[in-house]
Amino acid sequence: MSTEIWMGYLLHHEPDYTVVQSPFTHRGVRVFGADSDATTLAVAGLLHRLKHDEIPFVSVPDGVDALSLSSATGIPIFEVNDGDESPWEVLMSDEAMVVISKRHASVEIPMMDVEIEVDAEFHEAIEAAWVQELSETHVSQGAYVSRSQYEEAASSRLQLHGQSSGHHVVWPPRFSHVVGGENADGMHLQRRGKVMTWTTLSAAGAPSEFSLRAPVLGGLSTVLLQLEDGPNGVFLMVDDEDAVLAMDAQMELVFRRLYAQEGFVRYGLKARAIHD
Repeated sequence: MSTEIWMGYLLHHEPDYTVVQSPFTHRGVRVFGADSDATTLAVAGLLHRLKHDEIPFVSVPDGVDALSLSSATGIPIFEVNDGDESPWEVLMSDEAMVVISKRHASVEIPMMDVEIEVDAEFHEAIEAAWVQELSETHVSQGAYVSRSQYEEAASSRLQLHGQSSGHHVVWPPRFSHVVGGENADGMHLQRRGKVMTWTTLSAAGAPSEFSLRAPVLGGLSTVLLQLEDGPNGVFLMVDDEDAVLAMDAQMELVFRRLYAQEGFVRYGLKARAIHD
């Protein structure tokens, strides 16, 4: 029905399924961007799908981080005792592509003509850095976030949960249920904002949890965004696109890999320039 750029990916939407594919190629094969994987593609596809359908459950294959996906989308993961079969499923391919499909739908993979050839040396270096970072023995010397801490806060962070009290919107949510002396109502903040300021850290100055990839990336850029709902927040820029930074530049927040420790990836929201 339609093909578009969505959260930095190629997306093709049909009534019964959605195809999400990386725009990047390496030696004629689709590959993930520097901070993307099957989980980030699946989250993007589900967030797009939620604009059209209610998804009560979804099943996911091995290779997709089910907890992070559910935390980022609010969609429960299908369990065997939930019924005979899940009404929706995530499917993976050998290349950098996922399909969000109704159960038993007939899926036809479209030809997407956008192909961005990645630099071979860069791609191989970033892949090698991720392999090393994902080692179970790898622990950053900087900020340490245990798996239990990550999981406890994942839903709030990844869905941009905020609190509204009177004319004030607070993000991230406070541990207290009271803001300004009143009971605060929960809300989902919009994933858009404008640049208030930014900074770029050299590879040597980057936090140690990024020490393996920062030299390959040439440093890390962060932006202070004023979100459309009011609050400000600091976010990393996406790694798989060149940073476009200017005052008041419009940004969207997308789901990407942040870093890995002890064998699993910590995901988060990163800023990406909106190209209208």
